[in-house]
Amino acid sequence: MLEWMADPQIWASLLTLTVMEVVLGIDNIVFISVLVARLPAEQAKKARQIGLGLALIFRIALLSVLTLLVGLTAPIFTIADHGFSWRDLILIAGGLFLLFKATHEIHKGIEHEEEAGKAPVAATFAAVIAQIIVIDMVFSVDSIITAIGMAQQIGVMVAAVVIAMAVMYAASGTISRFIEAHPTTKMLALSFLMLIGVALIADGLGFHIPRGYIYFAMAFSAMVEIINVLAKARRRKANLSQH
Repeated sequence: MLEWMADPQIWASLLTLTVMEVVLGIDNIVFISVLVARLPAEQAKKARQIGLGLALIFRIALLSVLTLLVGLTAPIFTIADHGFSWRDLILIAGGLFLLFKATHEIHKGIEHEEEAGKAPVAATFAAVIAQIIVIDMVFSVDSIITAIGMAQQIGVMVAAVVIAMAVMYAASGTISRFIEAHPTTKMLALSFLMLIGVALIADGLGFHIPRGYIYFAMAFSAMVEIINVLAKARRRKANLSQH
């Protein structure tokens, strides 16, 4: 029963798949960090725990119906010589959702609109969790279908997903605190969401954008923002020392 532990191919596939899931989880981390930033600290932590916990359950449930997921790539109708599958429709819907959410948040940040009649905290908390689950499901479809092609054992897939989700949870808290301490980074994160949304829509329409380009652009922009934050901190420290 434990013969798999001595198989180097299984360990190699687990390592490769885990790294891939973590890289793909960068999108989720950015999205979750922006969502929970509007909640109090205690509720933000609970939102991450519940949202990612349910998302993990849903991912494992999706892995348990492999044949159904594989069937998602089959075209169900054709427009302009391009066949659209359920996977394409899910990616397009998810991309549109990201564009709407990011645009809405950017507009509120620029206009400083006051929300008339604040909604109850419970409703806001539930909405955040629901959005975390929905967008994680959208992101997971692509990674799970890729996982099916990379590993033959469902146990390896489940293990990789669990490890990746644990890394996502640990990183989301750090990124959320950083965004809260440095408001300008929220606009950068929202810009990342728009970039990711466009990439999802393009994938759904049959125009694949290599993720390496997207991750390089995100990493470069994040590095520039980090330099700006450090420079701002040094200027503030210098001003305090002069007084």
